[in-house]
Amino acid sequence: MKIIIEPGQSAKNYWLDLWRYRELLYIFAWRDISVRYKQTALGVAWALVRPLLTMAAFVFFRRMAGLHPGAIPDPILVYAGVLPWQFFSTALAESSSSVIGNANLISKVYFPRLLVPCASVATSFADFLVSLALLFVMMAWYGFAPGWPLVFLPLFVLLILALSLGLGLLLAALNVEYRDIRYIVPFFLQFGVFISPVAFSTHDVPAEWRLVYGLNPMVGAIDGFRWSLLGDAFTPDWSLLFFSGAFTSAAVWAGVVYFRRMENKFADVI
Repeated sequence: MKIIIEPGQSAKNYWLDLWRYRELLYIFAWRDISVRYKQTALGVAWALVRPLLTMAAFVFFRRMAGLHPGAIPDPILVYAGVLPWQFFSTALAESSSSVIGNANLISKVYFPRLLVPCASVATSFADFLVSLALLFVMMAWYGFAPGWPLVFLPLFVLLILALSLGLGLLLAALNVEYRDIRYIVPFFLQFGVFISPVAFSTHDVPAEWRLVYGLNPMVGAIDGFRWSLLGDAFTPDWSLLFFSGAFTSAAVWAGVVYFRRMENKFADVI
């Protein structure tokens, strides 16, 4: 297929170009997966080792803090919180640095730049699916079967994916102009894991603090994810879930608008 690029055409047909270049998304994602596990001893098994080690550390801290296991075994409870957080944090970190990481390609070839951070999120999603399979193996091991809320699992996964993509687009565009972002994002993610319901449930947070605590958009997303897998014992606060959905919608809108506004300057600034 022959494509002629004329002045103003890229802006007019941008979203159509995203569809035309869809195969490039698969190529970028596959390249990132290949590079990530190239010349590693464990290969794709790293997608399992990271959440397992994080889970073991948080289970240990739960015991140290005196949070005793309830009806749900601690490994399942914690792993169901580690998975969505790790998906979000990995996708956000990689998408925020994706434009800088592809500077040589962006400065030489035309294609919708939006594909670059989208590919980074897709790569993190592939790792997430591998880790999610292990969770179902763990649940079978402990003899725990998910209930009817499992049908909402794809919805909460989509919520986390959209939140990481929206913030990733915003930070990727900012990172081109302000290189401080590459230092801020890791700090934000290291701090964020401790104010998200990863090692504990939102029900463990005192009621008077839940409103402030819920300003973290990942609270509602993780609560919903955990509820869809572990059932009514972890029914989320629907107001926190609504805030998470509203924040995600705003993040996606702001991320796309700002990224598109800055996109034409990437090749010059990089």
